[in-house]
Amino acid sequence: MPDADPKSLATLVLWSAFGLSALFGVIAQRTHFCTMGAVADIVNMGDWTRMRMWVMAMGVAMIGFNAMVAAGWLDAGKSIYGGPKFIWLSALVGGALFGFGMVLASGCGSKTLVRIGGGNLKSFVVLLVLGISAFATLKGITAVARVATVDTVAVTFTTGQDLPSLLAARTGIAKATLAAVLGLAIGGALIGWSLSRAEGRSGNNLLAGLGVGAVIAGVWYVSGRLGHLAEDPNTLEEAFVATNSGRMESLSFVAPVAYTLDWLMFFSDVSKRLTIGIVSVVGVVVGSALHALASRSFRWEGFRNAGDTANHLVGATLMGVGGVTALGCTVGQGLSGLSTLSLTSFVAVAAILGGAVLALLYQAWRIERAE
Repeated sequence: MPDADPKSLATLVLWSAFGLSALFGVIAQRTHFCTMGAVADIVNMGDWTRMRMWVMAMGVAMIGFNAMVAAGWLDAGKSIYGGPKFIWLSALVGGALFGFGMVLASGCGSKTLVRIGGGNLKSFVVLLVLGISAFATLKGITAVARVATVDTVAVTFTTGQDLPSLLAARTGIAKATLAAVLGLAIGGALIGWSLSRAEGRSGNNLLAGLGVGAVIAGVWYVSGRLGHLAEDPNTLEEAFVATNSGRMESLSFVAPVAYTLDWLMFFSDVSKRLTIGIVSVVGVVVGSALHALASRSFRWEGFRNAGDTANHLVGATLMGVGGVTALGCTVGQGLSGLSTLSLTSFVAVAAILGGAVLALLYQAWRIERAE
């Protein structure tokens, strides 16, 4: 946004991101939007209803993002997902760890925040452990292991790794045109599949699919268009205000949880600023809590026993390590990342789903063994 005061712009961006994330929390609480739950429904009952929610949200976010690319508002290469480095092994390993962990922890990062808003105390414990393990994987002991192992295996392209950029370099067709065509074709196919059965057209599914997808696209607009400075007056360089990565961002709930804990613990440090990620974490909890209180579904819930506690602690740790390694979670990669048509995001999402299925089969095996 030209001629904008960075401080005033940051305030506008933060309030906008907070409002959109609160709306996410309301929708997720109202519709039981949950990727882990969707996979569990399929594995345990053969029910694809909630998966249609998630897939519809993918399609809506994909169409919204790529429409903005076609309009010249956004560029996937200016996000963490669309850069030239294709870290396929990190996405594969991290995604599998995250997927396995979210089953043990009874939900992914976003579901954990939604449950906290509904009064779930064990989700609060999961949040703390997830945040600590995520921060360690960003900057601590597991970060050293990550950088020295899986992150060393990568393919570097001459262009961005998003499909429109890759195809534009090989065909000579304008990237904006390819973004419009691919976004509409792939996103439309996802929405079409979601609506192909009656359960996909239920009120909850439509609210979750259309609403969550629109929120993801909306945060992309807030960060990448509204919060974009072609030339920051302080640095004379391009900037995306109020972001942790320095690039445009949409919703994600692993690294932002770590940044939220960091901001709370070092609040008096003037270098610690509010970011889109931090206010989004708070916004989801607030939105979920408002709906839970209004619908009288708010209730306190704790751990059942030591085994339940152990599962959630291990799961939270795996989510924190895996989510950072894979550059995102079921929302960060599954919706925000996939909306950019990034190759890394496709690998990460496949690995998350595979890890979740393995964890569900492992749980079923343990139950059978105990009988």
